[in-house]
Amino acid sequence: MASTSSLSLSQALLARAISHHGSDQRISLPSFSRPSSASSRRRNAASMTKLRSIRPLVRAAAVETLETSTDSSIVDKSVNSIRFLAIDAVEKAKSGHPGLPMGCAPMAHILYDEVMRYNPKNPYWFNRDRFVLSAGHGCMLLYALLHLAGYDSVLEEDLKSFRQWGSKTPGHPENFETPGIEVTTGPLGQGIANAVGLALAEKHLAARFNKPDAEVVDHYTYVILGDGCQMEGISNEAASLAGHWGLGKLIAFYDDNHISIDGDTEIAFTENVDQRFEALGWHVIWVKNGNTGYDEIRAAIKEAKTVTDKPTLIKVTTTIGYGSPNKANSYSVHGAALGEKEVEATRNNLGWPYEPFQVPEEVKSHWSRHTPEGKALESDWNAIFAAYEKKYPEEAAELKSIITGELPAGWEKALPTYTPESPGDATRNLSQQCLNAIAKVVPGFLGGSADLASSNMTLLKASGDFQKATPEERNLRFGVREHGMGAICNGIALHSPGLIPYCATFFVFTDYMRGAMRISALSEAGVIYVMTHDSIGLGEDGPTHQPIEHIASFRAMPNTLMFRPADGNETAGAYKIAVTKRKTPSILALSRQKLPQLPGTSIEGVEKGGYTISDNSSGNKPDVILIGTGSELEIAAQAGEVLRKEGKTVRVVSFVCWELFDEQTDEYKESVLPSDVSARVSIEAASTFGWGKIVGGKGKSIGINSFGASAPAPLLYKEFGITVEAVVDAAKSLF
Repeated sequence: MASTSSLSLSQALLARAISHHGSDQRISLPSFSRPSSASSRRRNAASMTKLRSIRPLVRAAAVETLETSTDSSIVDKSVNSIRFLAIDAVEKAKSGHPGLPMGCAPMAHILYDEVMRYNPKNPYWFNRDRFVLSAGHGCMLLYALLHLAGYDSVLEEDLKSFRQWGSKTPGHPENFETPGIEVTTGPLGQGIANAVGLALAEKHLAARFNKPDAEVVDHYTYVILGDGCQMEGISNEAASLAGHWGLGKLIAFYDDNHISIDGDTEIAFTENVDQRFEALGWHVIWVKNGNTGYDEIRAAIKEAKTVTDKPTLIKVTTTIGYGSPNKANSYSVHGAALGEKEVEATRNNLGWPYEPFQVPEEVKSHWSRHTPEGKALESDWNAIFAAYEKKYPEEAAELKSIITGELPAGWEKALPTYTPESPGDATRNLSQQCLNAIAKVVPGFLGGSADLASSNMTLLKASGDFQKATPEERNLRFGVREHGMGAICNGIALHSPGLIPYCATFFVFTDYMRGAMRISALSEAGVIYVMTHDSIGLGEDGPTHQPIEHIASFRAMPNTLMFRPADGNETAGAYKIAVTKRKTPSILALSRQKLPQLPGTSIEGVEKGGYTISDNSSGNKPDVILIGTGSELEIAAQAGEVLRKEGKTVRVVSFVCWELFDEQTDEYKESVLPSDVSARVSIEAASTFGWGKIVGGKGKSIGINSFGASAPAPLLYKEFGITVEAVVDAAKSLF
């Protein structure tokens, strides 16, 4: 891949995407490049003086389209093209959700055809508007839009392979599968929370990098959510924060169709959504005719853009399955193909004489303008950024790092290191040292806690709080909203490769945010989860707060790094990996209690996942291998010393991250856990589930397979048998 120094920002970002997705993604580098000729340089020099005029012109063009009515026949045909592409794809797959695309086609058409700014040939252009389909089951709406707009990722053949093996049009939107999809949605409510994260990222970056004479960050986030999203608690958590933060460039369309899987929403959902959102600090508009009221939709969007201090909810009352004579406005059109007879009836009802998947030529011609317009938008922005870079080189370098995801050279040298003589401390406190060190050198690093910052130790001391009036700051205050917090961080991470969000709570409260954490892993969002109070070692708060099964459950989650560092060096090592792994979320389980700085631990060792911290054997044949993680590595090390005094050869191994160890070569794994040494003992103050694959059939696992209790931590460790004596006895039983 070409060096980013020789590419425009947009080219560099697209090149990274091509490298990740592979050549079958059918995307290629745009032809434009950073101006280098004499005339181009003169144009660049002049660009800065034009910044104020260029940006308003681009923005005005979007507003102007709202005021200039497109030929109504083209709009009708475009809207029906969206409907029937969805109908035909679902019918061919014999599976899917046609109702939402049929009802939402008008608002979606106006968004993609008249309002949004994007470049179909570079889905990763930084200053594009973002769109999220929170009601992800209606994904054929989005695939139809991408197809009409000219995205190479969704060709006709892709529509015809909807929901099939290897398809670029899976049953719910997947950002890692289909360029043009911003976030992965499906579990209801996640998408609106992701959209809040995307809008937060825009507001934050605009506040940090825009200048009075230069707007380099200026885009909107749009989202469509349905009744199901509104019912999920996560949507209220996220909407509450969006209102509090005043995310004025977040515009949400609520598909108010009154139908869910079980029937009319009257059976379970009768609240006044408008009043709830107004109470949450949103501007609310009601479009009463979402089926054919194109001008109502246009007027609502225009009004929403005039409200800059609040997010806007546009409630659009629609008919699910609009156009279907026998299934519209019923639950039967929500999640199943219409059936051959009803498809034909719908074609007749809407006057659609075209074959399946056929888009009328005039519709193709109408939408084809988005390719040259998108290229021009991006080219103009590249010129603006080049001029900005010349006038504001330091700010441009930081923003470029965030846009491309390229970390500053040598950033990891800022991480603290420790020796056995360094004072012992809780790993949550050592984590705070790492967080603050990283924030000084990584410009896209930001995050916060779910109302536990003073306990999780996650405040960035050099920054203030991100608030409505201070969006340039980097401490995010999420309040007691764990699920919303995780999903918002997913949106931040997926906004730009160099935005690295972290979020924090007590480890046991991952139960409240697991849905978002799973989507982190699935959608390749490299969120860093800072989880303190990691075991019974938190003491008196008792079993409601003491995680037991949590470590094992996250080790079972694909594409997730589960770290349990034992001291300062391991904590720093975990952060080094977490920051660099931008497509894999990391979880750091950190102690409340003070721990010593152990001999033999290292940042480099953490990179291997499991490594030897002490060994008095030779020939790779110790009498016994003792394995620990986190606070129990100290116990394993102490047990090793007891056994060595009795004449045994003992290897002590830190197993700080199973997933990284699994990635190592067989040769390395054999050097740490030789296959002919079956005497192995593991100790971890958590469920023993999964340890069998590490210690083997003849080994012993010491852990806790019941809930904890309320008592001081030292007593709990004794009562639950998490002790040096228990490790020594287990080891002796294997000799």
